[in-house]
Amino acid sequence: MYLFGDPATWLPLAFATLLGLSILIYVVLDGFDLGVGVLFPFADQDEKDRMVASIGPFWDANETWLVLAIGILLVAFPSAHGTILTALYLPVAVMLVGLILRGVSFEFRVKAPIEHKGAWDAAFYTGSMMTSLSQGYMLGMYIMGLEVTAFTLAFSAVTAVFLTVAYSFIGATWLILKTEGALQLKAVQWSKGGIWGVVLGLGTISVASPLVSPRIFEKWFSMPEFFLLLPLPLMSGALIVLLWLALRRLPTSDDSFAWFPFAATIVLFVLGFFGMAYSFYPFIVPDQLTIYEAASAPESLFIILIGTLFVLPMILGYTALAYTVFRGKATALSYD
Repeated sequence: MYLFGDPATWLPLAFATLLGLSILIYVVLDGFDLGVGVLFPFADQDEKDRMVASIGPFWDANETWLVLAIGILLVAFPSAHGTILTALYLPVAVMLVGLILRGVSFEFRVKAPIEHKGAWDAAFYTGSMMTSLSQGYMLGMYIMGLEVTAFTLAFSAVTAVFLTVAYSFIGATWLILKTEGALQLKAVQWSKGGIWGVVLGLGTISVASPLVSPRIFEKWFSMPEFFLLLPLPLMSGALIVLLWLALRRLPTSDDSFAWFPFAATIVLFVLGFFGMAYSFYPFIVPDQLTIYEAASAPESLFIILIGTLFVLPMILGYTALAYTVFRGKATALSYD
């Protein structure tokens, strides 16, 4: 336990890293399948079947990362878990209802008679919207320090919309990768529209975070940190330009570079997440609790870490195996 120095220092940092990694992986992986659900109303019935088939082997495993993140928050940072969940219990409840609705409708629409399929499609879309909007709302409230005012509620409503658009964008880029023909062409058009929502969302959060917290403003705009961090927005801007140029040339006759929009969007999400992590560190509850103040006892964290070292490789291995086995273009999904 003392191998890496004071366990009261490195163990909270290790678990904060694991928590951040779990949230990031969840946002990327479940983000694209939530986005596919958000795009449902813009597709015809045959296209909806292929859209569902593109996420069929992955969607339930993707949500494992959310369970892992909440579990780490509960056992490693119990006081932060209580503070955050108390402030956000209503949007969390909405998110859970949305996830349940998605899961049920996903399974039932495959077996449902044709006259009932539309209802399950609507349920799948509704669950996707509920989940995406609630997560965006929680993101906004977190950035605002979990304070409830007219301004923070309005800001959270805006971030709810922007995160939903971001999910629809990464969902569209996933469809570019996994489909072909008319649906792939539609996905390119959806991506062209969604990219501007992503730009506005990233810009809004980037501007709001330092304005609402003098501490964050100081971290970003003091010297020499300003120049050391400058590559983050520059790389993000360059990626957005490359994404737009790629989307203007897709789809290609040989399907080359169909992977690029999805890969570039993942990098864009990672850059945005890194910027947020830097802004809020060392706080786990903005300007209220640091990871060191909220952490469980070092002895407890060490035992939990041992268990995590067994569980995490299995989750990573299964995820890698699923995406390897089901690589390539989506085929018809059937439970027969």
